[in-house]
Formats: sequence, structure tokens, C-alpha cells
Amino acid sequence: MPPPLTKLHAITVKTSLVAANRHSSRAAMRRSSYVAQAVSYLLDVAILFLYYLAGTTTIGTPIIYLVLGITWTAVTLCLSELSFNDRFKDHYLTVPQSIGSISILLFAVYLAPEIGFYFVCINFIVLGFGALRMSAWQTALVWTYSTVGLTILFLVTDKPIAMPMVTWTDRALALACFVTATGRCAFTGLYGSAMREMLYKRGNELRDAHARIEELAQIDELTGTLNRRYIMKALNDEMSRAQRSLIPCSVAIIDLDFFKSINDRFGHPVGDEVLRTFAFSLSANIRNIDQLGRYGGEEFLLILPGTAKDKAQLTVDRLRAIFAALDWATISDGMALTFSAGVCQVRENDTADDLLARIDKALYRAKDAGRNCVVGA
Repeated sequence: MPPPLTKLHAITVKTSLVAANRHSSRAAMRRSSYVAQAVSYLLDVAILFLYYLAGTTTIGTPIIYLVLGITWTAVTLCLSELSFNDRFKDHYLTVPQSIGSISILLFAVYLAPEIGFYFVCINFIVLGFGALRMSAWQTALVWTYSTVGLTILFLVTDKPIAMPMVTWTDRALALACFVTATGRCAFTGLYGSAMREMLYKRGNELRDAHARIEELAQIDELTGTLNRRYIMKALNDEMSRAQRSLIPCSVAIIDLDFFKSINDRFGHPVGDEVLRTFAFSLSANIRNIDQLGRYGGEEFLLILPGTAKDKAQLTVDRLRAIFAALDWATISDGMALTFSAGVCQVRENDTADDLLARIDKALYRAKDAGRNCVVGA
């Protein structure tokens, strides 16, 4: 009982660490967006202060705007640092963030209508930036909120929403407004480009991970060869190809001689090492088009496309000699290992069961002949 509990504990700890790392990474990403938001508010405050110096608005306008903007940024940052955002699918909370920012801008239009068109421009930027993260219905919701607010300001109130352009100073400040606004538009475009690049990178990572998972699903964990499921799939594919193209294809079943005695005498860890060494020695001495898989226990299936039976028999016998010559002195002095094999060529009307039945008979004849030999069906 203790080992499973220990393993469960390890899995739990690992899962917790992964979750903690993910939350930490998300918090860091949000932090940078809040910094950008604070900088944007400070930029607006600087322009409002210049309008105050020009006599266009009162000192209260930049002060109130600064308090609202920094307070809103501070509140959202605190919620983020307390991991409140991580409860939601959209951990940026883009909809409430956008609505909060738009509310401040609408209030700024009402507070300082003499330069209201500047805030209207910034409102477009907030909506466009938020749309990069929002779904269609979320974007429609925020757009509706913005539209209702602007409709009230333009049609219900009598505020003279304007952008002064009378004096040279007015025109210079208007230019500063639009330059900073278009700069933020450009930043929004860069952010969208960065998001696309990130999504492209994540897509490639997911494809690589999927390919790796597919590869792992095909591999026998102990030996690194194909597992039974995929070696049988490969067998059926190669048989179909050979029967369709009339190109010879041979298959061998290889069985390690007296493998049970290795497990009984030296233990299963040594037996596992023998299987790994066997698989490595064979894999290193076959062609790229040949396929080796663990058929079961100490039995392996070797597929030799484009190879007639006689040549296949010679190939497997060469592999037998290589394996028999391995030095096992690190495990036990005088220890020697061999294998027996049956080889058969695919026939025109063969099924996999027909082929394997003939190979099995050839393998048993190899064992009856004293093992450490290769017999053709």
C-alpha cells in the first residue's frame, strides 16, 4: 500500500507545481499589460495637463482622470496578484477591463467636453485592443456598452463635445493627441502580431507534442522498438503493399533462447537489460526500411520489405551471429545468449494469421534443432 500512496503523492505534488507555474506565468503576463495601461493613463494625463496650461480645461480634469485611471489599474492589478483572475477562462478579464476603461473615458468626455473627441479616439483604441482577446459576443457586448454611452453623451446631454483648433497651440495639442492615439493603435497592431506569432508557436509546439505522443504510443517502453499493436499494423501494411506490388517481403519471429532462466537466475532487472541490449543490437544492424517490434515477452517480429525468404534468412542469421558474439561478462562470467528464429515470405493470398502460423512452425523447428539457429518456412 505505501508505494502507491507515495506515487500518488508525487503525482499530486507535480500537478500542483505545474499549476503554480502556470498561474505565475499568467500573472507575469497580466502584470505587463497593467503597466502598459498605467503608462497610457499617464500619457493622457500629461496631454490634459498641457491643455490646462493652455487654458482649455481646468486643473481638475487631469487630476480626476489620473485618480480614476490609476485607481482602476491598481484595483485590477491587486485582483490579479491575489489570483482572482485565474478563476476565469479569460484570465485577463477582458470584458470587465474594457468596460471599466470605457466608463472612465465616457466620464472624461462628460467632464471635459471641450476636448471630448480625444477621449472618443481613445475609446476606439480600448475597444480594438480588447477585441483581440474577446469572442464575437463579448465584443458585441462591449461595443453596445460604448455605443449606448456615446449616444447618451451626444444626443441626451447638451455637452459641446469638441476638439479646439483655433490657435496654433490648440492645433499643436490636437496633433499631440492624434499622434499619441495613432501610436497606441500601432501598439495594438504590434500586440496582435505578437499574439499571432505566439499562437503560431504554440500550434507548432502542440503539433510536435502530438507527434511525440503518437510516437510514444507506438513504442514499447522497455525496448524502444514498436509495440505489439503497431508492429502488427506495420505487418498488415507491408503485406498489403507486397501483395499489391508483387515485391517480395519476408517476416521473422525471433525468440531469445532460455530467457526464463535469465530471469530466474539473475532477476527481472537483468532480464530487462538483456531485452534492451537485444533490441539495440538488432536495431543498429538492420536497414531503415526494416521494422522491429516486440511481439510479446521475449519474442520479436522483424519485417524485411523487398526481401525474399532466402536473403531474409541470411540477414536474420547474420543478426543471430552478432547477438551471440556480445560480451555479457559485466553480468556474469561465461554468460552467453542466443536466439532462434523462423522466417517466412509473404504469399499472394496470405493473411497475417496465415503468415504467422507458418513462421511459428519454422520457429519451433529451430528450437527442436537445438536453438541458436534460423529456419525458413
